[in-house]
Amino acid sequence: MRTAPTILHLDMDAFYASVEQASKPSLRGKAVVVGGLGPRGVVATASYEARVHGVHSAMPMSQARRLAPNAAYLVPRFQLYRAVSEQVMGLLRALSPLVEPLSLDEAFVDLEAGGAAWDADSARLTGARLRADIRAVTGLTGSVGLAASKMLAKIASEDAKPDGLVLIEPGTERDLLAPKSVRILPGVGPATGDHLRRAGMTTVGELAEAGEDELVRLLGKAHGHALYAMALAHDERPVVAEREAKSVSVEDTYDVDIHDRTRVGLEVRRLAGRCVRRLREAGLSGRTIVLKVRRYDFSTLTRSETLRGPTDDPAVVAEAAARLLEAVDTTGGVRLLGVGVTGLADYTQEDLFAQAAGERAGAEEPDQPSAPAEEADRGGTAEPDLPPAERRWPSGHDVRHAVYGHGWVQGSGLGRVTVRFETPLSTRPGRVRTFRTDDPELEPADPLPLVERRPSAAAGPVDAVGPAGAG
Repeated sequence: MRTAPTILHLDMDAFYASVEQASKPSLRGKAVVVGGLGPRGVVATASYEARVHGVHSAMPMSQARRLAPNAAYLVPRFQLYRAVSEQVMGLLRALSPLVEPLSLDEAFVDLEAGGAAWDADSARLTGARLRADIRAVTGLTGSVGLAASKMLAKIASEDAKPDGLVLIEPGTERDLLAPKSVRILPGVGPATGDHLRRAGMTTVGELAEAGEDELVRLLGKAHGHALYAMALAHDERPVVAEREAKSVSVEDTYDVDIHDRTRVGLEVRRLAGRCVRRLREAGLSGRTIVLKVRRYDFSTLTRSETLRGPTDDPAVVAEAAARLLEAVDTTGGVRLLGVGVTGLADYTQEDLFAQAAGERAGAEEPDQPSAPAEEADRGGTAEPDLPPAERRWPSGHDVRHAVYGHGWVQGSGLGRVTVRFETPLSTRPGRVRTFRTDDPELEPADPLPLVERRPSAAAGPVDAVGPAGAG
C-alpha cells in the first residue's frame, strides 16, 4: 500500500467559463454561464461569479437565467476547450507516463511512476510548479490535490478549490474523512446516499463505525466491502494511463420538436458528416454505426448496424444511419438525434481494398491516372452533399470583420448581430458594434491563443507568458 502522497489530482477551475473569461477581457471577474441557450438547454459550466447566485452545472438554462439574469450566456466552443485541454495534459504527461484523464479538465497523475515525487515535500513542490506552468501556458488556474490514493487526491483537490493546493499528510486520512458526507466517496450517489441516511449514516465516520458486516447487509457484498474500505481511507485503485476511445459520437437537441420526416433525415445525414469529421481528426475508423433518437415523450431509442469492416467514409456512415432511421417511428416529433461510431480501429477496411485494387490496376493499366490528392487523403471518397448551413452567429463565438478585426458575438436576432471587438491580449474591454447578419465583411473566425507566445528556447519549460491581458 502506497503511503507517500504522490498521487496528484488536477481539476481545472470552472474550465469552460474560465476559458471564455481568459478569451474575453470584458467578461473577466463577471458572471459567465456556458451551455445550451435554447429552451431545453442546460448549464455546462458556470464561473465562480455566477455560482454565487446559485447557478451550477446541469441546471436547466431557464432556471439559471432567473437566478442570474445579468450573466453572460455563451454557446460552448469545444474546439478551443479541447486545444487548451491538450496543453494541460501535455504538462501532466511531462511529469509521468501514468496520466489518467477523466474529462477535458480533470486527471490523475502517478508522480512516483515518473520520478517527479517520492515524498510529501517533493510532491508539494511538483504540484506548485505544475500550477505555475498551467497558468503560464494557458492563463488559467487549476486546483491540485495530493494524497496516497486516487480517492483522497480527488477529495483534496475539491478542498483546494478554487486555485489552490491541498496535500493530505500520511496518517491524517481517517481524521480528515470522518466528518465528511458519505456522498464524497466514489460510488455513493443520491440513491445510495438516501439508503445510508435512512439507516442513520450520513458521514464517513459513521460508515466506519457501522462496520463491514452492516454495510454488506445494507448494500450487498461487493458494494459494502468496497465502501467500508474507503471509509477507512483504503483505496488501492492504480492510476491507469489514458485508454483508447471506445466510440465517437455527436448529437443535437432541438429547441422545437422536429415533425417533418424529411427534415429528420437531413439532420441525421448532417450528424453523420460531423461524426466522420471527428473520426478522421482522431485518425480512426469504426465498424458499428449507432443512431440515437429521443422522441417527443422523452422515450429514447438506440439502433445499430455493424459493417463488414471499419470505415471512415461519410457516405457509408450516412447511408447506414439512414437505414437505421427507417426502422424508427418518429410520429409525434423528435427532441434529440445522435449518430455515433463504435468498434474503433486505426485503419480503414475500404482503404486496404482500394490499395490492393490500385496495385492490380497499376500492373494492368499503367497509364491509368491516380485519384486527386485531396480525395486520396480522405480515403478515396468525397464528403456527401449536405444542405448549406444557415448563417448563424452563436453567442460567444469568434468573428472577424474586414475593418474592425477580431471580436466575438454578444448576441444576434431580428437580422442583426452585435459584436464586441477585443482579443485575449486586449488590456481593456473592446468596443461594441452591430451589423446585419448577412454583412459580407463579417465572417466566423478561429479562436485566438489565450496567452502571448514566445520562443521556447527563451521560455525554458514553458513557451508562453502569464495570463492574457494581465496588464
